[in-house]
Amino acid sequence: MSAVSGPDAPQRRDIWPGFYRRPPSHRPGGKCDPIDLGARITLGDIRSGWPSSLALSMSFSSDPHSRSSRPPTSPPAAHDWESTRVLTQISPRFPNGQAGAAEQADDAQDIGRAVGNGVRELFVACEPADAMTQQFDHLQPEFVSVHDLGTSASRKLLGGIAAASQRAVQRLVVRRNGAGTVLATIEYVDCPAANGRSVRLYSTEVDADTHTRQTLARVLLGRARLGIMMVGDLPAHALTTALAPWREAVLRGGWICRRMLFLPLTAGAALPAEVAKFRAATALDATPTAQVTRPADVWGQLCLAWNAWQRQTKPGQDVATLPLLGTGSTAAAAATAANAVAARAASVPTPMPVVGAPSPAHDEPLERYLHDLSQLTGVVSACAFDIMTGQPIGHAGARPGPDELGRHGSSVLATMMSASRALGLGAAVPDMSVTLGQHHLLLRPLPAHPGAALHVVLDKPHVSLALMVLQLRRLDDALLLAARLPNSAQPRN
Repeated sequence: MSAVSGPDAPQRRDIWPGFYRRPPSHRPGGKCDPIDLGARITLGDIRSGWPSSLALSMSFSSDPHSRSSRPPTSPPAAHDWESTRVLTQISPRFPNGQAGAAEQADDAQDIGRAVGNGVRELFVACEPADAMTQQFDHLQPEFVSVHDLGTSASRKLLGGIAAASQRAVQRLVVRRNGAGTVLATIEYVDCPAANGRSVRLYSTEVDADTHTRQTLARVLLGRARLGIMMVGDLPAHALTTALAPWREAVLRGGWICRRMLFLPLTAGAALPAEVAKFRAATALDATPTAQVTRPADVWGQLCLAWNAWQRQTKPGQDVATLPLLGTGSTAAAAATAANAVAARAASVPTPMPVVGAPSPAHDEPLERYLHDLSQLTGVVSACAFDIMTGQPIGHAGARPGPDELGRHGSSVLATMMSASRALGLGAAVPDMSVTLGQHHLLLRPLPAHPGAALHVVLDKPHVSLALMVLQLRRLDDALLLAARLPNSAQPRN
């Protein structure tokens, strides 16, 4: 079959963009001649290595005199290259290849990229749980994960450890690649070990939607070297229900964590029997401990289990053991750890003000009120502050800290009181609750303290607002009663 030629021949495009042929009507005889765009592009020209930005910026015109007869031989001006960098948002992170070598090394051994203020970012194109699984498979880190069953203790534990070791609770923010949408936020703290290294503790209480939070919790606990279960006040049937999905997750496969500790925050006879069933079904080294009532109890159980695993799996090596606290026999270990991490400006942890913390040393009514409030299920942080100045006058719990709670609480109350006055509804201090994505905020007048207010952050999945209001009223009554008592009648230490 021969090609069609003549006036009925269709127009066609050459392999090079812009090389079009004139319609037959432009030339007598009905022949199609190529437009002369100047010099012809040959294979040699392509191999000569023209800058890609120049090739992309070339525009082809039907005017044969719009370009010179030869392609430019000199590279484009510097400002042309600069505009290319701006358009593509590409800039060298370390221009000389030397600066930031330590940061590059740290990033290569950690998940995500450091962006400052204790935050790392990980951009993903898949589900966050799948992305974290890939990261753990690639880096093979050794870490501890803390999970809550019927309580909200893990974040408080991390906050206490961070404060005791003079380190901040850090965050790994998982974002959607391209749009940058935040998919999940994971909190962790790096605890200094005796050999100068650090042991990372993750909390499985992730800020995310329900599905993402559950899948990430399974990944964090399943890929850990030691799993810690903080068990709240759960009856036997509720404990069985809470452990069922974890038993299924282990039996499904891909579960690496072989050592799990169950730490009860309240006394109960159901936990040992349920853990025995869990151990029999999963073949994991699952062990219940005695009730933990003090910070040293939580830290001691964690350290003993972690150090035993380190020595068992790495005999004769310089393992990353965690120093025990609060005992004279471990003073030498604590001193060794302090010397090892002096270059990193970190100190050995001391007992943490976390779950089950003892009562305040000074039995002041407000201190006891905030302490008792912080021990209620679902309370993340509580702060009493001056309404006019935002200055905190008392705080208990984890972060947000007292300065942030006082400042923002004062701002919100001032706005609400101003709106109330403008509407002619009076200027009383409002008693309000605000529901956010994963938290509730409570702002209310502080009983027996004129000019002061209370700002409370609640963990939404683990708290009932109606129940919390009833518990607050009981605490309010106790605070009012203590304020009426003469100073001589108040207990002293």
